[in-house]
Amino acid sequence: MPDNDWGDAMTAFNIVRFRVKPGREQAFVEFHRHARLGAGGFQRGALVKTGDRSFCLVGEWNTFDAIAAARPQMIALLDKIRDDLEDLGGGLGITDPVSGEVVVELK
Repeated sequence: MPDNDWGDAMTAFNIVRFRVKPGREQAFVEFHRHARLGAGGFQRGALVKTGDRSFCLVGEWNTFDAIAAARPQMIALLDKIRDDLEDLGGGLGITDPVSGEVVVELK
């Protein structure tokens, strides 16, 4: 039985955009290299450098509900590096998070 209007239930992703303060890039990368989320339903993640001091963290999850349940753990990790991040502007604060269920897998 499908869980949504698009067919079989699929995985979910969360994506968080960051901008790191000057001189803190290496510490930011090293933090993520050694960080362990330890959340149920987390499959894998990647830290992607998207520009000068700009990064996106992409996480793949079993379900969207797993993302929602892990928010306290994700915030606890963010609290450890909060001082290394710049405000993104436009009222966003230090992160620009989005998440949702996969509707099409590309091959």
